[in-house]
Amino acid sequence: MKPAQFDYVVPSTVEAAVEALVAANGEGKVLAGGQSLMPLLNFRMARPTVLVDLNRIEGLSYIEDRGDRIAIGALTRHRELEHSPLIAAKLPVIAAAMRHVAHLAIRNRGTIGGSLSHADPAAELPMLATFYDAEILVQGPSGRRRITPKEFFVDALTNCLEPEEIVVEVAFPILKQDGWAFEEVARRFGDFALASIAVSVLRGPSGLAAARVAVMGVADTPRRLKEAEEELIALELDDRMPDRFSEIVVAQVSPNDDLHASADYRRHLLAQLAKRALQTALAMRG
Repeated sequence: MKPAQFDYVVPSTVEAAVEALVAANGEGKVLAGGQSLMPLLNFRMARPTVLVDLNRIEGLSYIEDRGDRIAIGALTRHRELEHSPLIAAKLPVIAAAMRHVAHLAIRNRGTIGGSLSHADPAAELPMLATFYDAEILVQGPSGRRRITPKEFFVDALTNCLEPEEIVVEVAFPILKQDGWAFEEVARRFGDFALASIAVSVLRGPSGLAAARVAVMGVADTPRRLKEAEEELIALELDDRMPDRFSEIVVAQVSPNDDLHASADYRRHLLAQLAKRALQTALAMRG
């Protein structure tokens, strides 16, 4: 199939892009990498009257160290995150996860802003934003505002953006950790995840001083499991910890049956991934 007819606008500034979206009266769509949008257009599941192409806007593709966080421009491609030495050093969970994002051709074109805006509950970048508690900076007619992932991801394929707003930057805090892991299962390499988990830990004098846990593929949005983090910190640091952590994680999710997997199968997958992830994180030493 071919897309329905639309007007095509190529602004050179974010302000001009926002103006084009305002003029579209809610009927505009933003084009960044196009890896999610183009199939929707071709199947006519999206029928915008105006397509606003951001790719000629300078200054929206970057990875910057800002001391306590790493700021990433919305037009930064997946492959840049995958191969960035700064990301590997400061945000290693992202570096590990990017190898699971679709296929090479898609990683070459797909952008962080586009992936977050698409809000697929089985995509890696929304989960990573949730795991790191990233700050999502968006711009609209009234200026810029900062949004947390919990606010941003409303439902499956649904975000909180107004029709005239555009994601311009995502800032990821640098975690204090001495161990981390990312685990994912998909039917085939490059497919969307059936279940996935990210874990980081920081050892204290007698156990864990801090922990962070996020999951995807088991709810309509990515989830950070704060109760699981608290329970993990309270556990005794011994050989039984990974098994007990696995039980804690599974008790806090309620996946649905769908055409890809049953709820029970997703819980089983997540249990195994949680155990493996914690084992990997605990085996690290800084």
